[in-house]
Amino acid sequence: MLLADSLKLIEDTLGENLSTDEIASRCACSRSTLEKLFRYVYHRPVHEYVVMRRMMRAARLMKAYPEMNLLEVAMECGYSSNEAFTRAFKGVWQVNPSVFRKGSHAELFPRFAPPTIKGDEYIMSRMNFDISELYDLFCERKNCYFVVCDIKSLIPINEISRKAGDLAIVTAMQRMSDAAGPNDLVFRIGGDEFCMLTASEDVNYADGIVDAILKHNGEPIVFEGREIPLMLYAGTVKLDLKHMKYDVLFTGLHNALKDVKVDREVK
Repeated sequence: MLLADSLKLIEDTLGENLSTDEIASRCACSRSTLEKLFRYVYHRPVHEYVVMRRMMRAARLMKAYPEMNLLEVAMECGYSSNEAFTRAFKGVWQVNPSVFRKGSHAELFPRFAPPTIKGDEYIMSRMNFDISELYDLFCERKNCYFVVCDIKSLIPINEISRKAGDLAIVTAMQRMSDAAGPNDLVFRIGGDEFCMLTASEDVNYADGIVDAILKHNGEPIVFEGREIPLMLYAGTVKLDLKHMKYDVLFTGLHNALKDVKVDREVK
């Protein structure tokens, strides 16, 4: 399958500076075919996805190996200069690498997963995000609490600008990361949906994180000089790992988010 092959190739070559033409060639298709598929299924051009995945690799390297200097990180991610790397990094994370390194880390842009195909149709779903790492970690922390979050009214922000929407997503995850403990991990599980897998079995601990996130509701992001209030839904959930398969974890988290949104709207 073309999308599966291209996604695997991208992951295998994050340290290389492959162009969209080269990716298409290695997948034995035309650039236009690959671009059309990516835009149809994932709503992003190939190059944009590649850059975001490379910047995720950079973020992980910076956190895992603090002794690496930025040029070494850049070269590991296919960049030959600090300038080009810093420009790409800031475009994704909204801050320079040196500033990011001092803060916390979240899984801003997880891998895409190939969509389900039924006949000649691609079946779109939130499962297009690969959360295999989250599932593996959940198997180790089966009694720990999740904190789930969703951006309230992202569509109007995206209508201002796609970049404004990206800034809202980064800011939302940063608020979650700032509220997290040292062993809690934040993951993106949808377009504007996120979860934090805590390292605690104490509901009061998870509730405290929710309170810390919600206290920032209404604080604006600033895009091109314009202040845009950012609101999040947030709540806690504990899922039963027994008989829970990968896709059931997805469903469980998103159902928990629906309940949280209903509960917050009622209040």
